[in-house]
Order: sequence, then C-alpha cells, then structure tokens
Amino acid sequence: MTALDRTPTAERALRPWQDPALAVADRVDALLAEMTLEEKIGQLGSRWLGNDMSHDASETGPEPGAEPLNVAPMQDVFAASGTVPLEEAVRHGLGHLTRVHGSAPVTPAQGAAEVVRLQRAVVEASRHGIPAIVHEECLTGFTAYGATVYPAAIAWAATFDPGLVERMAAAIGRDMRAVGVHQGLSPVLDVVRDYRWGRVEETMGEDPYLVGTLGAAYVRGLEGAGVIATLKHFAGYSASRAARNHGPVPMGRRELMDMILPPFETAIALGGARSVMNSYADVDGVPAGADPWLLTEVLREEWGFTGTVVSDYWAVPFLATMHLVAAGPEEAGALALGAGIDVELPDTLGFGQHLAERVRRGELSEALVDRAARRLLTQKAQLGLLDPGWTPEGSVAGAGAVDLDSPANRALARELAERSIILLDAGNVLPLLGEDSAAGAPASTGADMSAGAGTSADERRTAPRRVAVVGPAAHDPRTFMGCYAFPNHVLPRHPGLGLGVEAPTVLDALTAELPGAQISYAKGCEVRGEDRSGFDGAVAAARDADVCVAVVGDLAGLFGQGTSGEGCDADDLRLPGVQADLLAELAATGTPLVVVVVSGRPYALGEVHAYAAALVQAFMPGEEGGAAIAGVLSGRIQPVGRLPVQIPRGPGGQPGTYLQPPLGTDSHGISNLDPTPLFPFGYGASYTAFEVTGLRLSHEEVPTDGEFTATVTVRNTGGRAGEEVVQLYLHDVLAQVTRPVRQLTGYARVRLEPGESAEVCFHVHADRTAFTGRDLRRVVEPGDVEVLAGTSAADLPCRGVVRLTGPSRHVGHDRRLVTPAEVRGRGGADAIQS
Repeated sequence: MTALDRTPTAERALRPWQDPALAVADRVDALLAEMTLEEKIGQLGSRWLGNDMSHDASETGPEPGAEPLNVAPMQDVFAASGTVPLEEAVRHGLGHLTRVHGSAPVTPAQGAAEVVRLQRAVVEASRHGIPAIVHEECLTGFTAYGATVYPAAIAWAATFDPGLVERMAAAIGRDMRAVGVHQGLSPVLDVVRDYRWGRVEETMGEDPYLVGTLGAAYVRGLEGAGVIATLKHFAGYSASRAARNHGPVPMGRRELMDMILPPFETAIALGGARSVMNSYADVDGVPAGADPWLLTEVLREEWGFTGTVVSDYWAVPFLATMHLVAAGPEEAGALALGAGIDVELPDTLGFGQHLAERVRRGELSEALVDRAARRLLTQKAQLGLLDPGWTPEGSVAGAGAVDLDSPANRALARELAERSIILLDAGNVLPLLGEDSAAGAPASTGADMSAGAGTSADERRTAPRRVAVVGPAAHDPRTFMGCYAFPNHVLPRHPGLGLGVEAPTVLDALTAELPGAQISYAKGCEVRGEDRSGFDGAVAAARDADVCVAVVGDLAGLFGQGTSGEGCDADDLRLPGVQADLLAELAATGTPLVVVVVSGRPYALGEVHAYAAALVQAFMPGEEGGAAIAGVLSGRIQPVGRLPVQIPRGPGGQPGTYLQPPLGTDSHGISNLDPTPLFPFGYGASYTAFEVTGLRLSHEEVPTDGEFTATVTVRNTGGRAGEEVVQLYLHDVLAQVTRPVRQLTGYARVRLEPGESAEVCFHVHADRTAFTGRDLRRVVEPGDVEVLAGTSAADLPCRGVVRLTGPSRHVGHDRRLVTPAEVRGRGGADAIQS
C-alpha cells in the first residue's frame, strides 16, 4: 500500500476512480490510465488457497477413511495450480479469490476471517489498493459448511415455478453477500440432450424455454441480492458424444443456436446476468474457451452482453493439455484472451505475466488486456470495491450474525421440495392415509396411463398398519443432495463431520407421518455395487408388511465417486447397481410395492412400472426432501411436480428428449426401436383430476410480425384442491429445415378448488416461431403453425392452426423471448406467469 493509501480518507482528495459520484465507465477509464501493463494483467487472474484437488485430498493427505478423488488425468494441471505462494500471486493485483468459504468445513465467522486476511493481502500488495472479487459455488444453495441444501436444479425445474426459484436464489444471494461473497457460479443453463450425462442433476431439464425462464428467474433473485450470477456452461457441454463428461460435442451451429443458446440469451436479456462461464466442451472441433464466434460475436456483438466471461476451472490450460489446440498454458492463455475470456479461474496459469512479454514482442495486442481488465474493473466498481470507504472488515460485517441454515431458509427449501415431487402413478395404494386422513382423495389419479386410474377412493380409506421401508435411499439423506451440495462435494474428504445440516430421511419422516403404523426398515443393498446380501432381510420385511415403500436411486459424487454428478456418467439408464433386482424380489412377495426414485437423472422404469403398485419421482429434493416425500405418500401434500425430462421405458432408448424432428419420433415400423417414453415431458399426476378444453384463438391469420392469443379453460374435475400446469406447444407445419414435432412455448401454473375452473390466456408473438434457417440466420416464416394445449407433451387435447402471413422476417436479440401467460378466474390471480 502506498503512503497516500495509508493516509486517512478524510485527509486526502479522492482519486477519480474512487469517486462514487462519477460514472462507472469514467472511473474505470481513470484507473486503467494509472495502471501498468502488469497491473492490468494481474486483474485477469485468481487464486485458490485450500484447494484439495491439487493434492490427494489436502496438503497433509486425506483424512482416515476419506476416498480420494479420481483426478489423475488432470493431476498435472491441479499440481501446477496450487504451487504459487499468495504473495507472488497478488504481487501485481488479483481479479478473484476462489471459494474461501467453500473449500473446507469452516464456520461463517472462520470463513469471514479468512476473507479479511486474503483481501488484506490483495489490497496491500496493490499500488491502488484494489480488492478481489470473492466467488463461490451455489448450485444447490451456498456450497458452504452448514448452509441450507436446497433441491438440485433438476428439482427446481419440476416445480415449473419461476417465482419460487427467484425467491430461493434471493435467499442464497443474501447469505453469500453477508459473508463477503460477490459472485455465484450458478445457474447451469445446459439443456439436457442425453440422460446418461452425469450432470443432468445440475440442469433444469430438456426444454430450452423452461430452462431459460427458470434460469432468468434464478438470475433475478441472485443479482437482486447484490451477487453476480454466472451462467454456465457456455455452450454445448451437455450434448457430449455418448454423454461422456468433457466429451466432444458433434453438433452443428443450427442445433446449437436453436436448442442450446436460447436459455443463455434469455437469462441475459430478462435476468440481467453479469457473468458467463465457458464450457469445457469443443463443439464441432472448436473448444468454447477458444471460440471468438461464441464468446465475442454472439455473446457480445449480437446479444450486447457487457459483463465478464470467466473460465471454467482450469479450462484455459485444458486448451493445451486436453484439447491440444495450444502448445502450453501460456499459449492457451493468449488464445483464450483473444477469444473473449476475461478472467481465469480458479488459479492463474494461462493469464500470467508472460502476457506482458507477448504484448511487448508484438505477439498480443494490449487492447485485449485492456478489454478484459475494463470488464472486470467495471464489476468491481459496481460492487463498491473501488469506493473509498471499502475495507476487508466491512465486507463481512454481517458474517457474525448470519445463520446459513435459518428457519426461513429451511421453510423455502421445504416448499421447493414439496412442489418438486412428481407423482407418476398413484395406482391403488396412494395416498397411504386414504381420503379421510388426506383431506379428500379423489376417485381417480387422473393419469390415464396409470394401472390404478379409476380406483375408487373407498378402496383406499384404510391406512396400512404395517409399512416396510426399504432401499438404499430410504435412510441416507445424502441421496437427497446434489453433487455440488457441500455434504457431497467437500465433506467426503472430512468423514468425521457428518452433514453439517439436519436432514431427516424418508424413514424418519414416514415414522412421523404415520404414527399409527408399525414401521420396519431394511436397506436391501447399496446404491451401487453388486452386493445382494441384504436382499433376504428386505424381502422378509416386505412380506410381513401391508405395503412396502422402496426408496431407490442415486448418490451424487465427483469424478466416479457417485452414480450422479460431475464425472459420474452412466453406461445406460438402468437403476444403478442391483437396485432393480431388489425391486423385482420385493414385488415377488405380493405385498403392494410403492417405488420412490430419488435421483439426479431419469431412469428407465418400464419394467418397474409393470409390477409396482405406485410410482413416485423425486429429483434430489434437498435437506427437507424426506418430509416432502413422506407427505406426498401419505396424502398430506398434494403432488404438483411436473417432469422437466421424460421417463424412458427402456434403458437404451436414445435420444431421449421430446424435442425431436419427425425422423426422431416413432417411425411406425421403419425402425424396430420405439423412442416413446414411459412418462412424457411435462407430465405429473395428482390426487385430483383436471381437464383442459375449449381452445380459442384470437386470430386465424396474423402477419409474421404480429401476435395472437390462445385461450383455454382448465377445470378441476376431482374432489380435492390441486394445481395443474397448463402447457402450450407449437408445431411448424412446413419449414425450410426440419423442426421439432412440438415445442413448449408457454406454461402457467393454476390452483383450483374442486369443481372450479379458470381461463389461461397465452399471448404468442410470431417471434416465438422463429428458428435458425439454412443461412444460419433466425427467421420467422409465413405458413401454418399448429397450436396445441394440454398438460404434457403427450396430452394435448386442444388443437388449432394459425397462419402466419406476409414476408419472411429475420429477427435478432430484440425478438420476443417469452410467451406471457395470464390466468383469469377464481383459480388464480390475474397475473402474468411466464
């Protein structure tokens, strides 16, 4: 720190870049003018102290019983990443501090003290006293010890509720900001293309519109709390060949532009995201981290994005070590900087001071350094880090009082969990407590494909006296949590500390939910592995019960240490290990079998559905998941979740998503493989029934720059209050390129009392029919567009046709990105939902 910087603020004049009264752009220009080339380059780097992955598990080795991560292919990069002392890393300034709270189990106070220590080192090493941005992960909540573990993103998607997702993100942001965090590495906007990919749990499903609207809502919540949201992984990561993590992506630009990019565009335009993280993938041979078309032409020039592009962890050196498009990390740094990456995470390898020598030799334009530094410094100014009153201590002033798992957080986690559970088939056993105890179960589930549809409520009145609870996910709360939840992400390397949060299991919750029942428990088997030694005990428990609740699915981990999560890809879509065999033996007892799948991806359940008495899907519902599952099983909670992905029939049916052109659908005998799912996208049953009828179109013809309204009536025809998600799909009847046979264009959640109805009005602009044409420009074409409405991609009873007239019209980033939905009537507020 200079002598001037040590002078009390009141005794010296403000430098121009410190003056909050000036425009941010002027402040940043003034600061850049005072900085040396080395200081500007310093802003482009980062430092991760406490990174376990650079060694076996920590500098002293893994704790007893800890399972080391399988990161051998990346070990050289990890090792290089952790060798630079802090004093050297911050000598010319620093852009980011990496995961100060999220790398080890520390309390908020301990983490805050470390933030202060590190920020003090950064500030004192800088001539200008510029602090670092502190970033953390927040995929299932703040990834920190003792912080609320919310449901995984795939479960947010099952709610079809942007407002709820926004409230959750705001709560996450408030907690992070209170302990000195400025940037969160979320949301994931990858669109699922293959269910075998391990990171399906981190996504919001397979539909670009659903992902985009929910992603924009998350961004609004996080940014509204003062934390920079980071969109990832830009772009194509989820479409890797054979669903292999870090695999190449065999995708042309048209598919990329129509299926992968729209959620990112929506979250920037409607959410206000201020950061984007590049994908590890290479698309058609071009790594995202070295692609100026993607990171500059599309993101900056077409979409007008003005924030920062940060690298995914080690993505810059990976250009050399994995993609082999650079001779070494230094060349990789120059390549990434030129493409449009502004800050290298989690440590500085490619964006080091060698860039200064390249500039001086004329090999790299200093304008590229200035461009990236300006973007990063702009965010520091926006965050108040350049203000004269900023201090490291002041940045964590709220840390002493913050409760990272507060009652308000838990209530929000509970609401998300409850609204994400998907009833696939109630059969003739659910709800367990019957009509009287469950506030009025209906005469049918409303699921036409259910074996139990049409079962009378009188046949369900008697609650079971003896309940067997079995399965590897029945009494292990870690199965509720995603790969990036702290208990699964970090605590496996600290096995003596438990979970850090209270998380009742399904067994715990059912015991409380069914106080009059005799509950027995048997694990049966592990989530993965071939051990069947527990089968006999589980079968005996089932045989002696009135009903058996089997809870199976996933346990998330990293790089092969789980059945779901980063680097935990699947060969096929069979339930992991011997869980399917366990279910078959349980069913053979003759005891009604309720199967609950707690997973991060959809599994093929065709065989299971054939013998299960009832079927429930819970996508990693977080710390409050046990009570949510138990409440749905008992009938206390009306299930309202809807599938953001399909449930396949067979384990090898790929491609699995509903967004297929004509040749990707059932070919009616031309191929012997039938891709028809067991349960379609958007599907979800409940303990009442709904009908959607009476489609009315405001116009039969509209110009290619016009708009029409599609209105339907939704009615609760059952005997219990409930919620339905009314969905609107479009089908381009004739186009210059093949188009999906149907694609979601709008949705609205409607709550209705028994017998009540409401109107849902979708305001559809012609822009919503736009697609990427043969010339790779987005176009709205004249012609017929089929309009379909209903309750899933396969249940669309309402159909009509609108003709677009006039000339073809090319559209850009200013086109309409959403379809507002208005609910009218007693069943919902007169409000725009999506």
